[in-house]
Amino acid sequence: MLDAFLEKRNVVLEVLNRLLTMADELGSSSSRDRIHKHIIEKLEKNIFHLVIVGEFNHGKTTFVNALLGKQVFAVGVTPTTAVIHEIGYGKEPWAQVTYESGMRQELRFDEVKYFAIGHPAPVPDPGPVRLLEIRYPAEILRNHVALVDTPGVNDLSLARAEITYDYIPRSDAVLFLLDAGQLIKESERVFLQDKLLGQSRDKIVFVVTKKDILDSQDLEQAMGYVNVQLGKLIPNPRVHFVSAEKALEGAREESGMDELLRFLTTFLSEERGRIMLDNALGDGIKACGLLSKGIDAKKRALEMNVEEIDRRLAAIQEDLAGQAKTIEQRRAMIREEVAAIKAWTRRDLEGFVRDVCDQIPAIVDNARMDELKAHLGSFLEKTLRQWARRQTEEIAEALEKLAEKTIALVREDARDAAKRIASKMGADMHSPTIEVNTFAYDVGVAALAGVGVAFMFSNWMLGGVLLLAAPALALFMRGYVETETRNKAKQLAPQAVREAAAKVGPKLEEMIDAFASNLDAWVINAGEEVHREVLDVLTAARRERERGEAARALAASDCQKHEGQLQQLRQHLESLRAGLRGDAQESGPSQ
Repeated sequence: MLDAFLEKRNVVLEVLNRLLTMADELGSSSSRDRIHKHIIEKLEKNIFHLVIVGEFNHGKTTFVNALLGKQVFAVGVTPTTAVIHEIGYGKEPWAQVTYESGMRQELRFDEVKYFAIGHPAPVPDPGPVRLLEIRYPAEILRNHVALVDTPGVNDLSLARAEITYDYIPRSDAVLFLLDAGQLIKESERVFLQDKLLGQSRDKIVFVVTKKDILDSQDLEQAMGYVNVQLGKLIPNPRVHFVSAEKALEGAREESGMDELLRFLTTFLSEERGRIMLDNALGDGIKACGLLSKGIDAKKRALEMNVEEIDRRLAAIQEDLAGQAKTIEQRRAMIREEVAAIKAWTRRDLEGFVRDVCDQIPAIVDNARMDELKAHLGSFLEKTLRQWARRQTEEIAEALEKLAEKTIALVREDARDAAKRIASKMGADMHSPTIEVNTFAYDVGVAALAGVGVAFMFSNWMLGGVLLLAAPALALFMRGYVETETRNKAKQLAPQAVREAAAKVGPKLEEMIDAFASNLDAWVINAGEEVHREVLDVLTAARRERERGEAARALAASDCQKHEGQLQQLRQHLESLRAGLRGDAQESGPSQ
């Protein structure tokens, strides 16, 4: 399915593996580990995730079967997916259920049907299910693609929070299912406007199912209507009409499924895959720079005798010990600024809860009972969501400023360290370049082209916050609907807000701490990077000197050879990266 992308990826991996071999031959274990674990393994393990979202009776299960190319999951009048299905590739059908309790249980594949609405629960019933993991030998899954099939609901606004705030933001494409028999319901329009377009507009693909119920004239009118209506919400919407049933009957081209798969192949390869490859190529180019410094140091060291090398090793190790003081100063700055961010975050949350709870009595008294029943819960959720979005943006902006400040200081520290090491080595050495995007990629914040750390991190934090807050507000709605009294609403609504805040506060601090911890680890690694590289190659050079003149001469010759090879590898990586970016400019935005 993704042959073009996989071909490009394999070319990149081939060059990176040659770089890995060179680091090994130079004796640079630190560079070797970085290239292997942080560049090659990331690229090899990356999987494209397609999340499928749709309301009841939109033919979602049939559509998933059509994607898989076979009637894998049971389809009936009432059954629909009741839990989240993560479907990946496996040589044999396999399934495992994870319960909310944390218990995991491997299933016979025919037991998957128990997790559809309309089927009886398994006996004994272990309780609520968190996730159903499935492996299946389907062609679409073979090339690093996974499907996430989400539970169907009557109203998408009732979709489970982890779908809206976790799976969708992390996905590579969202397949948003519409029904040819009831095009763009109001609930679908609201979900798109309020919860989806803000974070995922660039990766939504609209799939109109059941196109076989329309004749050619109706189909043409439906296409026009859908494009006009969706065009009011999102520029140039990507829309595909399909008949999953026709595809399963063998009429795939007529069904529209093959056209959809061709589009997805192009989209994943040219949009999401390009970002993945660009990150790997950029990191490979930086690794070339560091290895170049190592070759310079090793060439210099091979001109020394063992005693001279030992003196240089001792001097650089002493300098590294002194560098620890500078590193600790940077770490202390991070701790102080993070403590301040957490303090004002706590104050802001307390103020928000106080303000909302103060307003609730007047809101309840001034509204009709039917309005309260219909809208109070959604009002509370919307109020919390608006506050959370503002707050997470402020937190993310503060953390980004802290990261930029830290990077600038560490960059200067690296320059100073390189000058000191150059003095001790008697060589002209330059510090490695440390870039903001490198930092973002290293700490696990997806550094998408043109998207800043603050934007990505605020969306990640917002998802985490709302994922926790949603259950408390849902409990309030259940309690209120049962009682339908104003006094009960005045009691339950503030309680729900406080309970949500009690979960939100610690979660915000946890995510701030996680970011700070990654930044702290990065400071340690970056602060020692120049020293470690030189120490590695000096140690390797010392071993060659101990083996005698013939070994030294051979090692010196290898350095000359590696220098030329490294230049070629760097040029190859830069050429591949330029080609990727040139392709992006030529193709323009996907429609």
